[in-house]
Amino acid sequence: MTTSPSAGPLAGVRVLELGGIGPGPFAAMMLADMGAEVIRVERAAGQPERHPVLHRGRRSIAVNLKNPAGIEAVRTIAESCDVLIEGFRPGVAERLGLGPDDLLARNPGLVYGRMTGWGQDGPWAQAPGHDINYLSLTGGLHAIGPKDGDPVPPLNLVSDFGGGGMLLIYGVVCALISARTTGEGQVVDAAMTDGTSLLLGMTLGFLGQQGWTERRASNMLDGGAPYYRTYRCADGGHMAVGCVEPQFYADMLRVLGLTGDATFAAQNARVLWPAQHARLEEVFATRTRDEWAKLFEPSEACTTPVLTMTEAARHPHNMARNTFAVEEDGQIQPMPAPRFSATPTVLPERPTVTGNRTREVLAEAGLTAEEIEALGASGAVSWTD
Repeated sequence: MTTSPSAGPLAGVRVLELGGIGPGPFAAMMLADMGAEVIRVERAAGQPERHPVLHRGRRSIAVNLKNPAGIEAVRTIAESCDVLIEGFRPGVAERLGLGPDDLLARNPGLVYGRMTGWGQDGPWAQAPGHDINYLSLTGGLHAIGPKDGDPVPPLNLVSDFGGGGMLLIYGVVCALISARTTGEGQVVDAAMTDGTSLLLGMTLGFLGQQGWTERRASNMLDGGAPYYRTYRCADGGHMAVGCVEPQFYADMLRVLGLTGDATFAAQNARVLWPAQHARLEEVFATRTRDEWAKLFEPSEACTTPVLTMTEAARHPHNMARNTFAVEEDGQIQPMPAPRFSATPTVLPERPTVTGNRTREVLAEAGLTAEEIEALGASGAVSWTD
């Protein structure tokens, strides 16, 4: 894999990432995927990067943020950046001397992106939390799970990456467009609770129209409808059924040999859902997952096999689209997305070790070789380059 400095729609954008975990690095990865130059600040040189995917595509510098000279080095680098991303608890960056006021004073056009769970203010702003907590407090977690069981966390996809990282990317790019127009940067306050509430927009609309009940697995899109759920097959694998529209529903019945079965005469008659569900369970249990997948593939029944992540990387459609890259050591990487016709992207390099570009980045920021060596000797920075 190679990284092209001119590849992607964000080529020429320079981003400084104050190293964190989860949605912050994900946002930085997405920006790097789109061609931005991303510099990641780590605490010590020589350590393997923590994640082979989320940390791809950027240069790493090692800076001691407890050393005033290290802080000043970061401020100097930020002067030449378009964007900064940080994921500390509210107030931490300010105490370090790396808050918005500190950096915007020296670089008025800087977009300062902040990623937190609860936001920069509010009574819970300083509370710790994870995806499951942000999802629970916005009502999303309550809606996910079996009817008579407990709520089930959908990995950490919703609040961390959908409601967090993606929200931060959107905010940063919006503010970047504004800065390019006005010359003025600003702070982007991206909270995972805010982003998760946005993702619930359609469901909240249904709730307000009395089209959604807050009992789990009782609605069209939460596993309550027999035509929008998964079914176990003879080998223990599963098929995902999503035939919401009547023409796709009819095609599912055709493939299953259930056309004309009175049980399925009324697709949205909720009184029939339990019987329909039971019958579909019986039928799907008569063949293996792959046998059903072969039968459904030429149909328009919106019925697909539930693949593992390893299987997904090798599915013919995903391979044809180059949705994933499978590397020599077996590591699966998602390819950059979306795709662009005029500014195509490339798969960035995988990370190596922290501090692999410390001296290089400091030199680009205008420090002399003597100044860089002095910073290293003082313990303010470290390097492997």
